[in-house]
Amino acid sequence: MLTMTGIWMYVWLVIGFVLLIKGADFFVDGSSSIAKIFNVPTVIIGLTIVAMGTSAPETAVSISAALQGANEIAVSNVVGSNFFNLLVVVGICAIIQPINITRGLIKRDYPYSIAATILLLIFLITGYVMTGSPAVTRINGIIMLIVFAAYLLVLVRTTLIEIAVGEKVEIEEVKSRSLPVSILLIAIGLAGIILGGDLVVKSATKIAAEFGMSNTLIGLTIVAMGTSLPELVTSIVAAGKGEADLALGNVIGSNIFNILLVLGISSSVHAISVQFDSVIDTVLLVIVNFIVLAIVLKKKSSIGRGTGILMVVMYAVYTAYIIMRNYGVLPF
Repeated sequence: MLTMTGIWMYVWLVIGFVLLIKGADFFVDGSSSIAKIFNVPTVIIGLTIVAMGTSAPETAVSISAALQGANEIAVSNVVGSNFFNLLVVVGICAIIQPINITRGLIKRDYPYSIAATILLLIFLITGYVMTGSPAVTRINGIIMLIVFAAYLLVLVRTTLIEIAVGEKVEIEEVKSRSLPVSILLIAIGLAGIILGGDLVVKSATKIAAEFGMSNTLIGLTIVAMGTSLPELVTSIVAAGKGEADLALGNVIGSNIFNILLVLGISSSVHAISVQFDSVIDTVLLVIVNFIVLAIVLKKKSSIGRGTGILMVVMYAVYTAYIIMRNYGVLPF
């Protein structure tokens, strides 16, 4: 039976998620508006500021977790978010409406997403071999940020070339606001992101202790799902409008940002040591990435409802596995 203290843990967790998501919205609005004031092309704003904004909740949670010593949440939040994005967000959108597959996604973005996941796995294994504990060091974080910057440059350059040759490119709509209002939005957004991240980590840690859940499990499930809400809502709305094609691209981009930007920043601020379970989860994420890639290559033109259902079932199986692992039902 839940006590008042237990109930308040969930209340603060929900408040934290709301602050994270709304704070990210305010921050993106203010930053985008300032960029527009200084004549930054709209397409560049969409590829950078707006795209990074969707990863702001994961960034805040991972940095807060690393600083508070809840390292398992820092890594498992990112890994769990990527699982949820790839299998649930894409799966649900495919169930609502088949998702068309673009050539650019397969040739450029997806390989980068898989490479980023493998890079994280290499860092964790290297830490385990050298120190006996899987870790993402500050040097690893800096490398991730350099790789991220390279990806961003390739993305911007490719998009500008596509526009120049007349290809259709989705351009983000940016609202015009005055400079003082834009600065105020950024300040409110940052405050919401920072406070929300702190509340989520503290509440999640207490909930984990209350129910005998590891920080890894709560990071992979509750925290990951909560920080992935922007991607889920955005993709479902797009699918409902007949624009499900955007879902796969948004998810792949978000997954790249989560690993390279979120963990890059988090581990640069504070080195992250984790349990070996995080290595297993990252291995599984690599495998799932290749399974989805095989599905995409086999389908060639689109991901249908049957495949979408399969993806959601895969996520349910993975969730059952990590819950049983947490409570000792499985030895690995």
